This record gives sequence, structure tokens and C-alpha cells, in this order.
Amino acid sequence: MVGQAEYEHETEYEYVVIGGGTAGCVLAARLSENPGVRVLLVEAGPGGPPEGARTPQAWRTLIGSSGDWGDSVIDETTKRTILFPRGKGLGGSTDINVMVFIRGHLSGYDAWADAGAEGWGFDDLLPFFKRSETAPDRDSAVRGTVGPVTVRTIASRSPVAAALLDATREVGLPQAADPSSGFEEGFGWHDLTIGNGRRITAADAYLTPAVRARRNLTVVTDALAGRVLVEDGRCAGIEYGAGGRGNTARCTREVVLTAGTIGSAQLLLRSGIGPESHLRSVGVRPVLDLPGVGENLSDHTLAGVAYEAAQPVPAGVSNYAEMSGIITAPIPGYECQERPNIQFMIASHGRTVPPANGPENGYTIGFALMNPKSRGTVRLADLEPDSPPVIEPGYFSDPHDLDGMLVGLRIAQKIGAARALDPWRLREAGPGPAMITESELRSFIIDNYVSYWHCAGTARIGTDAMSVVDPQLRVHGITGLRVADASVMPCVPAANTMPAVYAIAERAASLITAPAQET
Repeated sequence: MVGQAEYEHETEYEYVVIGGGTAGCVLAARLSENPGVRVLLVEAGPGGPPEGARTPQAWRTLIGSSGDWGDSVIDETTKRTILFPRGKGLGGSTDINVMVFIRGHLSGYDAWADAGAEGWGFDDLLPFFKRSETAPDRDSAVRGTVGPVTVRTIASRSPVAAALLDATREVGLPQAADPSSGFEEGFGWHDLTIGNGRRITAADAYLTPAVRARRNLTVVTDALAGRVLVEDGRCAGIEYGAGGRGNTARCTREVVLTAGTIGSAQLLLRSGIGPESHLRSVGVRPVLDLPGVGENLSDHTLAGVAYEAAQPVPAGVSNYAEMSGIITAPIPGYECQERPNIQFMIASHGRTVPPANGPENGYTIGFALMNPKSRGTVRLADLEPDSPPVIEPGYFSDPHDLDGMLVGLRIAQKIGAARALDPWRLREAGPGPAMITESELRSFIIDNYVSYWHCAGTARIGTDAMSVVDPQLRVHGITGLRVADASVMPCVPAANTMPAVYAIAERAASLITAPAQET
């Protein structure tokens, strides 16, 4: 646990970082490496992880805990209420996520550059991916060797997952030696942020060592940032405290927002930076009409085919999701059919991925469309800093996304029916043999999908009128203010987002501290 500093009515720092999640831990640690600057990190949540967070198998109990903002959303397209977990506290979502460390296929990042995020393709990000990690069992030419976050495959592998991997090979799907690298399409054993049987968080890897070693880094927890202060077009500091008010921190260089896809958009809007019509409608005085703030919300949806096992499934020592794969599948109505577009997350526990009513003694082949077309929004409910955001995820608002999920379901069923699984498979429990028509399978997906916790895009990089930050992550129209978290992604990458957030934050630190080297 990192200690909490006492609030001070007004203090001056060179850098202020808002949000102590994945990106915030990186930025606070990297910026404070310079002993000549003072850095303040402000986090709304607690200083330590929720109870049970260190035990990998217990991750499902963390949804709704003290480490989760506790959001749920009503999706207007499907009319379902969906849990929308996001981390709260030092370490952010690395305190409560599923600990799967997969960069995502390189084509997903090249899509960022194609969308106007110049300089943010996979090759541009690779040095920062490597800087963040130590992957001792991987190829050092493409993986990190001295980074703060140690990642590796699980040593004691589930026999069910091994049989499932054999099944993917049997049905002719490609195999990958390192599915976490971003260079390969196919199935294999992915990396996890688990060391010595315990979860590794961003706070463990970056923040705690920095706080112990440096006097120039101040960390304040249980303190909500209410707004950034803009004076004559420059960000001069922040207002923060209980309920988002009561204390001011002045900033002589830069304020960096690292509150996440939802939190950073909220904070910009509360500060009067965003669509002017929306700001006025909730009583916020507009400071800058920036229409892209809170737009372009992108997320993966996850569903699965569940099986009841013919023999007891071993409990295992990991998070139950040790193996995965990404493939290219033809999907009607999609461009760029040559890019890997469906990820499969193999879970050796019947209720690790949906359907939630799957058998306890079983396993699930999860599937998710990696390049969804659907987009949502983040808005304010009112002008109060501690009011929950209004999140409209927009799942399946583009009907092609359901087409893609249906393709994933059918491939998952093909894997599940392979002979390699005969010793383990008792029956397909969901959707099951009674659901065979396209209409029935579509309904199954709609009734059982969940958020994959991969939201992104509400303050995207670009130079067009709907972008929020430029390629150096500076907020358009305001000096001294940057955003450096998943909100800047033009679209969600083709995998789990944790490694990408680490890389974005590492690159942001480089941009801030050595701007002449990054153009």
C-alpha cells in the first residue's frame, strides 16, 4: 500500500497526474525520476487493493468491490443492463482485471495510424511495449527484458486448457508460439501478470518503488479531482478533494489526465472542455467547445460457448484463462478482411466468461469481435463532480457487429466438438443443441454478452475536428494539458488493453520529458 498524503489547501508542482490507475502509476513513476521536479498524483480511490485482489482465482469477486467504480449501463440497443467494471484505487483496473497480458495484433495499432493518429502504429509503440515489461520466457528481440512489469505463462497448466489447445490444432486453426507479442495470429499460451501465485499491479511494478525511493513524489488518495483550472488558454492546475472540491494544486509545467476512458472524459467535461451544447445542458460553463470529448466510446463484447465436463475440472492456480487465440475470419460487411478480427479466450472454469449460468464444473470457449463498428458516448448527469457518469456503450448499434459475434460463436462450437475434447466434454450447455437457427444463436449472444472491460476512445488522438488530443497527446486548444490513457486510442486494439495502456503511458512520459526527441 502507498501511503496517503494530507490534503494541502494550495501547493505548487511541476507536474500533476490525475488518476492513479495503470497509466497514472507509470506517469508518476517516470516523471519523478527527475529529482529536480515535484510530481503530484491524485487518486479518487483507496491506497490499497480490495480484499482478495492478490489471489488470481478470486478476480470475479472483485466486481463491485471497493476497487471498482461500480458502474452499470443500460444498453439502448439490446435493452439490457450490463456491468461496466473499471478500477478505482492505486493500480486501477490492474487491481481487479483478469491479469491477461496480450498486446494485440499489430494490425490493430496500424489501424490507429490509418485513422489519423500519426506516429502511433505498432512499430512506433514497440519500444514502449518493451520498456514496460520483463518477459523472461520470450524472444528478447521483440519482448522486454528489464521493464517493471514481469509477465509469463502459467507454470502449472490446466489439462483442460491443454486439451482445448489440441482441439484448435485439430480443427485447423493457426498456432502461435507467443500470442502475447502482437506479431502472430493463432492460439497459444498467453502471458499473465501473475508472479509467485499473486497478482502484479501497476502500483506494485511502478508506483510503490518510486514512492519508497523519492521525496519529490506526492501521492494523495481518496481525493476526487473535480476539474482542471484553465487560465488564458493554459491549464494552471486542478481542484480536488472530498467531493472534488476544497483543495487546489497549481502546476507550472503540465497536468496529465490518466483517469481512464470514462474518468478522463468526465473530467474534461466537468472542466468545461467538450461539446458546448451538452455542457450548457447540465449547467457547466463552457471553456472550450471540443465536440469529440466523450464521443467514440469503443469496447469489446464477450460471450462464450459453455460445456459441462465429463470429469472433475481441476481447480488450477491461475485466473482460469491461460490460453487464447486470435484469427482472421470472413465477416459480412467488414472492410480489412485480412486483419485478425476474432479473439477466443479459453477458460477452464464454467463461469469465468459468459454465459453466467454455465455449469460450475465445466469450461468455456469465449469469443469477442476485435474491430467493432459500434460506438457509444460518455456524458455528465449534472455539474456535481461526484455524480456518476452517463455511459451509453452503444453495443451492437451497428448490426454488423452481431454478424461478427455469430461467426465467433460458430467457430467456438467447432473447437468444442473436436475429438481432443472427448475425455472432457459431457455436453454443450450453452447455447446447447436445441439452439441451431441463426435467429436463435443471435438471441443467445444478445442475452448473454458482457463488456470485456476494454473501453477506449473518448478522447482520441488525431488532427480532425472530432479528435481531442494531437499526436503528442496534448489537448487541442489548451496548453499544459495532456491525456495519456485508453481514452486516446482511436479504436480499441485487437486484444486486451492493459499492455497498450502501459505503452501509451511510457510513450507519454517520453513525450513530456524529452519533447525534442519525439515529433
